[in-house]
Amino acid sequence: MTDPTQQAALKAARHPAASLEHEAAALAPEEEFLKHLEHFAQKANVFATLAAKNKVAPYEAFAHLHTLWAEVERTGARLSEPVPLAKPAVAGLTTAEARERLRQYGLNQAGTSKRVTLASRIVDALKNPLVILLFVLGGISYATDDVRSAVVIIGMAVLGVTLKVIQEAKADTAAEQLKKMVHTTATVLRDGGQLEIPMTEVVPGDMVLLAAGDMVPADVQLVRAKDLHVNQAMLTGEALPVEKVARAPGQPPAEGETGLGDLAMCFMGTNVVSGSATALVMATGTRTYFGGIAAKLSEKRAETDFDKGIKKFTMLMLRFMIVMVPFVFVINGFTTGDWMGAFMFALAVAVGLTPEMLPMVVTVCLSKGALAMAKHKVIVKRLDAIQNFGAIDILCTDKTGTLTQDKIILEKYLDVTGEEDNSVLEYAYVNSTLQTGLRNALDLAVICSGDGVGTHIDPSRYELLDEIPFDFMRRRLSVIVRDTHTGKAILICKGAAEEVFAQCCDCLHDGVISPLDAVHRETMQELVHELNDDGFRVVALAFAEVDGSRHDFAVADECNLTLMGYLAFLDPPKDTAADALAAMLALGIQPKILTGDNAVITAKICREVRFDAGDHLITGEAVAAMSEAELAEAVEICHVFAKLDPMQKEAIVKALRARGHVVGFMGDGINDAPALRAADIGISVDSAVDVAKESADIILLEKSLAVLEHGVAEGRKIFFNITKYIRMGASSNFGNMFSVLGASAFLPFLPMLPIQILVNNLMYDFSQTAIPTDNVDTDIVKQPRRWRIDDIRRYILYLGPVSSLFDYVTFFILLHVFGAWDNAALFQTGWFIESLLSQTLIVHVIRTDKIPFLQSRSSFMLGLTTLAICAVGVWLPFSPLAGYFGLVVPPSGYWGLIALVIFCYMCLAQIVKTWVVRRIASCAN
Repeated sequence: MTDPTQQAALKAARHPAASLEHEAAALAPEEEFLKHLEHFAQKANVFATLAAKNKVAPYEAFAHLHTLWAEVERTGARLSEPVPLAKPAVAGLTTAEARERLRQYGLNQAGTSKRVTLASRIVDALKNPLVILLFVLGGISYATDDVRSAVVIIGMAVLGVTLKVIQEAKADTAAEQLKKMVHTTATVLRDGGQLEIPMTEVVPGDMVLLAAGDMVPADVQLVRAKDLHVNQAMLTGEALPVEKVARAPGQPPAEGETGLGDLAMCFMGTNVVSGSATALVMATGTRTYFGGIAAKLSEKRAETDFDKGIKKFTMLMLRFMIVMVPFVFVINGFTTGDWMGAFMFALAVAVGLTPEMLPMVVTVCLSKGALAMAKHKVIVKRLDAIQNFGAIDILCTDKTGTLTQDKIILEKYLDVTGEEDNSVLEYAYVNSTLQTGLRNALDLAVICSGDGVGTHIDPSRYELLDEIPFDFMRRRLSVIVRDTHTGKAILICKGAAEEVFAQCCDCLHDGVISPLDAVHRETMQELVHELNDDGFRVVALAFAEVDGSRHDFAVADECNLTLMGYLAFLDPPKDTAADALAAMLALGIQPKILTGDNAVITAKICREVRFDAGDHLITGEAVAAMSEAELAEAVEICHVFAKLDPMQKEAIVKALRARGHVVGFMGDGINDAPALRAADIGISVDSAVDVAKESADIILLEKSLAVLEHGVAEGRKIFFNITKYIRMGASSNFGNMFSVLGASAFLPFLPMLPIQILVNNLMYDFSQTAIPTDNVDTDIVKQPRRWRIDDIRRYILYLGPVSSLFDYVTFFILLHVFGAWDNAALFQTGWFIESLLSQTLIVHVIRTDKIPFLQSRSSFMLGLTTLAICAVGVWLPFSPLAGYFGLVVPPSGYWGLIALVIFCYMCLAQIVKTWVVRRIASCAN
């Protein structure tokens, strides 16, 4: 490679290196002492590392440090005795004022909501209409001596209540974990002096002192700040520290610096990385950003699309019961004169109208889906979330780790003109490898790239002589190395572009060192701005040849450098991201990116994964300025939101749900917790923080949109299998009860005994237990599937009467062909068999939108259970149980006619179903 130091001799003549002593001569005694003390601390750290690696003898390290300490002692002796400090201008609150404000505002806790008692949770769960209905019907079944049905129905109700109570209790657990994350002390000014108090006792108006390592105890505004850098990743998702500065009292924040982006504000729960500050407490407890998140987690979760669908279906069935059951009771009472028998018959009709196996079918379907999804690295925490998974038409997700690799890589290493240069990578690799401080993500990225080029870089040829560690004030790091091949000593400096530029006077291009004039500097700035605009984080690299006989170097030696080039870093998109987004769109799901990262980087990543941002990209600042109506419009047309705070993410999710969308949210940080709970389904990952995992409904073992595809498909299959039972059960039961209503008006006896209705219903329900295993047509999983009560109502109102029509045909055959006017047992037996066979076999028509048996076949288990129930139904009149159920053997001619009736019924049902499906599709469009 080109030796960047080949013209160093000429350069050294033009720009002699400045020494620490030369610089110190112009400093005041206090500044000179601090410079020497800082230099001594840096060298002590370096020599400790070198001695530990046996590169320097311990005595040699001692001798060198002893010499340096002599300089510290010399400059320290020149210091004059400090003048006693006057009382600080800001004395803080008095103890009495703090006590009064603590009483007024309460303890400084992340959340103060009371835990809900177990009894109140159970009462709340019992208020569900479906639960009430199941308990009532269970009581009815028990009153009619159907103990087995009573146990099943009530057992399902108890199971549902138990699961609901457990899931809601987890919300409190999440909030408690969030509160436990903030527990420490704070240093405040009280009565003119410093006092360390429990953080819970900090009150608005307190003056708090912040230093490196401190957790910010409340939402505070900076009064004074020195080199203050704060890590607020827990709120914004940005991993790099943010520099904070004080602002004059009354001065508004600069444009774009609002909310969490306000550089004069520090927020509860964040932590100080470096520097110090004095700050005024503006808000404590639940009034802080952090407290607001905890309060959101304690709130009752909004009903999901699945919850709403179950409730609407229950109310629909209740309305049918309220109309039909009283009619059946009155008509049978007047017809037979047996009011008690009519009452029991009406109760049996109510049981028959209810798909009481729905909770069991739902639970089995969801459990089966959970097991299937686990095979695809998807863990289901809340079973009913699976249906919501299949119903989502909007998926909100963060950018980092989902679209990107969540790993900083060195994308480009360029010379000063923007051309790729391996020597830039080599010097950057030496700098990152040999420095003894804490390696950050950028250092690791450089080392990874250097390792990847193999023998082209040989770090063993460089020997570490000294280093000048990184600090947030300089924002650069230098190592001094000796090239063992050439014997030259070189200072290699890597850091923020503007900080390195300020120390450069030359630049290197094609092996030639040229002075940096105004034209060069303008070109440098343009190149860095272009890289920044393209989403890259840019670090500059410079070097200087130094005196290899020296053993101590300081910040003053980082001058008169030669600019060598640039390093451009990026969190690159995943290889699978573009295909995964395209697959989501193909499944009818619109992805939306909600991130705390800046707009430039977000826009670049979206371009690289070919993701359409919609109308335009919206930032958190714009969201904050919108009204609810404006936000509702914006969330429809925009698909990318950047620089968001946690509450804005939640607001966007709520706005989408308010517009009728079923929303999934994928996040893994504390800042995602409110949005995770606000969504119909919260999705997190196994590596997420505990609070995010507790708030989520589904946990992914791999943070990838590709993994979600399997979950969405499985959710749609499960939902469609659940709706199969509802379509079949509700329409068949409605048809049967409509037939009962008509038959009761002209028959002198009950059209079917109460025990026969219950047995019929139980056997039919048993035939449906295999629905969770049923096949689902491939076109079903291509679009979101959600509850549409109008669609279920259409099945009931159109297919129910078709069932009744053939029931009346059966009535005619029994009465006029077989003379059942005077034989109630024959009529009841004939209709019992026809009703059971027709509603069991019609399963195969209603289970698919296609032609059954030809275009779509059921699973083996569903086919087996339906055939088994049909066989038992035909056998019952001949069995020893016939007398117990009031059944008799039908005439031999009955079987052929009933077979013809059922065949015609299935053909007409197929025609009507096809018409209903087309009508539903036209309404949906």
